[in-house]
Amino acid sequence: MRKGFLNVKTTSPEFSLFLAFFLMIALGTMLLHLPFVHHTAGLSLIDAVFTSTSAVCVTGLITVETSGFNLSGQIIILVLIQLGAIGIMTLTSSLILFFRGNINLRTRVTASQLSSSNSMREGRGVLRTVIIYTFTMELLGFILLFSGFRRQGLPMDDSLYLGLFHTISAFCNAGFSPFPDSLIGSSILIKATVMMLIVAGGLGYFVIFDLWEFSQKKDHLSLYTKIVLLLTPCLILTGAVVLLIFEDRSLACIDAFFLSITARTAGFHTVNLAALQPTSILILIGLMIIGAAPGSTGGGMKVTTFFVVMLTVYQIIRGRNNIVIAGRKLPIGCILRAFTLMICYFFILAFGCILLLYFDNKPFVATLFEMASALGTVGLSLVETGEWGILGKSVLIVAMFIGRIGPAVLIIILLEGRDKGLVDYPEEKIILG
Repeated sequence: MRKGFLNVKTTSPEFSLFLAFFLMIALGTMLLHLPFVHHTAGLSLIDAVFTSTSAVCVTGLITVETSGFNLSGQIIILVLIQLGAIGIMTLTSSLILFFRGNINLRTRVTASQLSSSNSMREGRGVLRTVIIYTFTMELLGFILLFSGFRRQGLPMDDSLYLGLFHTISAFCNAGFSPFPDSLIGSSILIKATVMMLIVAGGLGYFVIFDLWEFSQKKDHLSLYTKIVLLLTPCLILTGAVVLLIFEDRSLACIDAFFLSITARTAGFHTVNLAALQPTSILILIGLMIIGAAPGSTGGGMKVTTFFVVMLTVYQIIRGRNNIVIAGRKLPIGCILRAFTLMICYFFILAFGCILLLYFDNKPFVATLFEMASALGTVGLSLVETGEWGILGKSVLIVAMFIGRIGPAVLIIILLEGRDKGLVDYPEEKIILG
């Protein structure tokens, strides 16, 4: 097969994923520079690339206010968000399924390995579930948000548009908002609906498909689904309670829950983040690093990776060599991949922080927060992102891109790069610690 950039096979899944997102970002950049797209403050090339990357990678970091774009520019951003969230590969696979009726064996094997699926024949069902679930949740969210904006006294046409924009942005975990101050001052209905959409988008399509299959066949749920369904509410509740404690009751309960949910991937905010206590900022950074579930519209290290690492550490401390959860033993390959993903994630995070500090020399906490937000495709910021220089913005663009496709590409490489030899070697212990 032909070799591409960095000696990667040009027909490999990782190259296809890289190319699809790269082309979509390039297309978005060109569209934002068309004559009929205007921004009140003007739009430089680096800001166009940044905005397109943030939209396609469903991050939400902005160097220019979204409200400054005219209607054409905002619609382009919205389309990029929707396409980026569903995923170029998912759309391509859907077209292949609908027009050809099948997917090649290699793609199905890779997909089944990535989704921990036991059956390669679930491809059609997963894609169908993705489409139905996405538009069903977005329709429900649109109705609720439209009602919320109308109750706030906004005109009919504004309520329709704002309801649609925030619905797609929230479900896709993008965090873009036409409002300069995001959702600060919004009603409880709007906040609650946005939280619901963020969680729905962050669960992951594999979980939804598994739940649908469970409701139809009355079969047992997969271990993966159980972990996601257990960890998601635990992280939300823990984050909210800790934030309420650290903020000493100065934070409303619904805002604490909103922060706990949005920090793991979304990017909306209902309070001024700069006014939070340093301990609260640290908690938000931790939530951004953990992220959402695999196969979702969210980013981060992923909750399953975090769970496997924490469970392994806990059981090793207790003197156990086998990692068992719910009567199931985790394979050593799964554990090693989890630790590899975590170490690579922290290495990229640290390296990005070093570059940002070198190029712009902003406060360390703000720099760490910004880098964690970009790499986790979150979209929260302690400083004006537009204040970063060209090199700083470039680092954040790369971080958003890696945060969106990096974990999936790394898993594919690990899966395809496994040693398939039959030779085994004698063991020898080394001293640790």
